[in-house]
Amino acid sequence: MNSNDKVALVTGAGTGIGKAVALALLRAGYHVVLTGRRIEPLQQAARESGTDRALPVATDVSRPESVSALFATIKNTFGRLDVLFNNAGVNSPRASFEDLTYEQWQNVVNINLTGSFLCAQGAFRLMKDQLPQGGRIINNGSISAHAPRPDSAPYTTTKHAITGLTKTLSLDGRKYNIACGQIDIGNAMTELSARMATGVPQANGEIAIEPMMDASEVAEAVVHMAALPLSTNIQFMTIMATKMPFVGRG
Repeated sequence: MNSNDKVALVTGAGTGIGKAVALALLRAGYHVVLTGRRIEPLQQAARESGTDRALPVATDVSRPESVSALFATIKNTFGRLDVLFNNAGVNSPRASFEDLTYEQWQNVVNINLTGSFLCAQGAFRLMKDQLPQGGRIINNGSISAHAPRPDSAPYTTTKHAITGLTKTLSLDGRKYNIACGQIDIGNAMTELSARMATGVPQANGEIAIEPMMDASEVAEAVVHMAALPLSTNIQFMTIMATKMPFVGRG
């Protein structure tokens, strides 16, 4: 199948990396389902694409019934799904570990981890049963899947867990021709990460300005991963601002 016949789903597609990836997939010829909690940013992204291949669908990925409705829409509209970019995620307000509330912890777990599980499961079921069988799941892991920032327990824990999900899906998907890989992103310039350009806490307690990269570079990397034949998989890719403090962090 060429990209003009393929269907992709991007979660967290209304802003930031998700929006950049959705627009890049649309430019590459995919039909793209854009999903997130708020319909307005999704509709705006669809308009910006200038195509009729974008389908905005408001979804709360932390709620099973909302995810089920999303995948019912995909099946009824397109009959298949070829690519899932599992990107939706949030962080908690910065706080010392001992001051985190249960609600702050649970919110991050519900969206980052449970949301990724629910969407991957929906994609897995659809990809298993469709003809031709199979597809690709790409999880957004983050540099935090490898090394934490100060005061980031909920986010870092969920991103480490995403790596376990990626490995499990890679194994369990083999018999259904489902490939799963992970992209770990460091310091892509988005609305949420802009603060890094003005200074963020380091492991030694200092506040430092960190180098950033354009989110479009991440988008092109995801498009490359998505375009590979299902006989080939990028298991893990790290893409980052060259001079960010990751190698040697701490």
